[in-house]
Amino acid sequence: MSPEVGVYILDSFALLAYLEDEAGAEQVEARLIQAEKGEAKVLLSLINYGECLYIVERERGLAQAQWTVGLVDRLPVQVVEVDRSLVLAAAHIKARYPIAYADAFAVALAQQIDGTLLTGDPEFRRVQGLIPIEWLPQRR
Repeated sequence: MSPEVGVYILDSFALLAYLEDEAGAEQVEARLIQAEKGEAKVLLSLINYGECLYIVERERGLAQAQWTVGLVDRLPVQVVEVDRSLVLAAAHIKARYPIAYADAFAVALAQQIDGTLLTGDPEFRRVQGLIPIEWLPQRR
């Protein structure tokens, strides 16, 4: 992979858009294809992964959530473990901006690795100046 590849962070909005073939799925898929070819890196905080899974389980049941784990584990996505520095950075963002705690992890990860967040969640408009954001269309 060349040093010029893009680095993208998925939040739960982006991952769910892809998994459920909603608006924005094509944009996420394009980044995943780039990652497969070594032309980009796609990352997902373990916290945002868990957020996605609880949403799937709540809306579709445990079996569907387990199926989702199997699918996500086959994607060219690097799941980033949560360490002390990421927790402290997310806490700092949450203290200063009115966003969900899980969303603060996506922002903190984007800051730490100098990446671009992929999302369609309008809540992230509150932190637009902190990180680059590639906006997905709103859900249908």
